[in-house]
Amino acid sequence: MKTEDYIGQYLKDYTPYKKYWNYEDGCVLIGAQKMYEATGDEKYFDFIRNYVEPLIGEDGTIANYQTDKFSIDSINCSKILFFMYDKTGDEKYRKAIEFTMDFLRKHPRCECGNFIHKQMYPNQVWLDGLYMAQPFYMEYETRYDKKGQYKDIVKQFENVQAFLYDEKKGLCYHAFDEDKVQFWADKDTGCSANVWLRSMGWYIMGLIDVLDKMSIEIYEQYRKIQDIFKLIHKGIMQYQDKESKLFYQVVDRGDVEGNYLETSGSTMIGYAIIKACRMGILSKEKYAASGMEIVESLIKNKLVEEDGQLHLIDICHMAGLGPADKPSRDGSVEYYLSEKIVSDDSKGVGPFMMAYAEYIQLKKELEM
Repeated sequence: MKTEDYIGQYLKDYTPYKKYWNYEDGCVLIGAQKMYEATGDEKYFDFIRNYVEPLIGEDGTIANYQTDKFSIDSINCSKILFFMYDKTGDEKYRKAIEFTMDFLRKHPRCECGNFIHKQMYPNQVWLDGLYMAQPFYMEYETRYDKKGQYKDIVKQFENVQAFLYDEKKGLCYHAFDEDKVQFWADKDTGCSANVWLRSMGWYIMGLIDVLDKMSIEIYEQYRKIQDIFKLIHKGIMQYQDKESKLFYQVVDRGDVEGNYLETSGSTMIGYAIIKACRMGILSKEKYAASGMEIVESLIKNKLVEEDGQLHLIDICHMAGLGPADKPSRDGSVEYYLSEKIVSDDSKGVGPFMMAYAEYIQLKKELEM
């Protein structure tokens, strides 16, 4: 019960990460949703309702949505609206889904067709953004738009593979500058210099969550995402630490002094593997154990007691690239290792809840 005790206390003490509709709170809300689905415990639904309900107007307006920023991150929190609509039947949540989708339709794009990361990062594709927007977009298309934009969604993942994927490494770089002018971007490829674990975590979660919301009846498009997921899974597992079963902050540079086994990205990979096994994307017989080992290692090594309280440790607080007035954010190994390491951050705890919920459900399935 150590893990559920920690999650329960974390949610009880939780305060919004930011004052506006943000992806960090979205991670925690989705984590609570997954825990509710895995356990049926109403405290998880109560947490979600108490957070979301006051912010949604009867006309579907999200009171604290940053309508002028064009940040793809904002979409993540709106994923919870589908759950709230299904659970309550309240039409304001259906309207809030449309409110969000209206902004996604207007979101600026790169020439290649991908959504830009943010207005302040024009013509840039970050792996993070594929998780933030595409599962919402896919669920909307499957439910409400007759699957009309499946090709657009799939193409955005195909572009990542075309522009950010390194075939030799089997990994994707953190970001891509279409204009190839950013100080952190390679002048030939437009890619950033290194592979940041959490960005790979966002990406592999984005792939499996899109598959989860996608109709297999559109088999050609479904198979494309499935094949990308399997390729990314194969690539990332080459770099798993053999002893701990976790992954390094700079994924392929475990040899560098100061590199560390980072919690949030490791959790995301564990989540994606277990969910893929439950969905039949990966073979349970071959891969369930590896996903479960990751979650078990996190509980053993990263969920620790300090001063009588449990804490989820070794979470990279944040990492990004640029802008110009932040030259230290250059995508170097040294940069990623310089970012603050924290405990109990929502970017780690939210995915940890998701992974643990998948773990609970997979254990039940294996015991049947």
